[in-house]
Amino acid sequence: MAKKILVADDEPHIVRLLKDVLSRRGYEVITAEAGDRAVALAKSEVPALIFLDVMMPNLSGFEACQQIRSEPALAGVPIFLLTARGQERDVEQGKQVGADRYLTKPFSPRQLADLVDAALGGAT
Repeated sequence: MAKKILVADDEPHIVRLLKDVLSRRGYEVITAEAGDRAVALAKSEVPALIFLDVMMPNLSGFEACQQIRSEPALAGVPIFLLTARGQERDVEQGKQVGADRYLTKPFSPRQLADLVDAALGGAT
């Protein structure tokens, strides 16, 4: 059974790119376009890994990360923040809310998929 990854980003082209790259690696990809939807999907689907864009409607990626981290069933799920904001204070805020990685856009899809493989030990 393929491992499930949640991709939450309000930019459709980023969602499509990640879904394509990760699906080709054998992962099941579910998507959300807003922070509150990402939190709801994380709770209901319990994915193996979560990508959160920092700047999303309704809840920021920071806020969504914090809410997801407060759920005992999701405590061990790796969370990768993905954002155009790469200042040190943003990276520090990501660490404070419990993100495992802070990745800046633009990114290499292959390197990103390699990071996922490394974090999860592959798709199955």
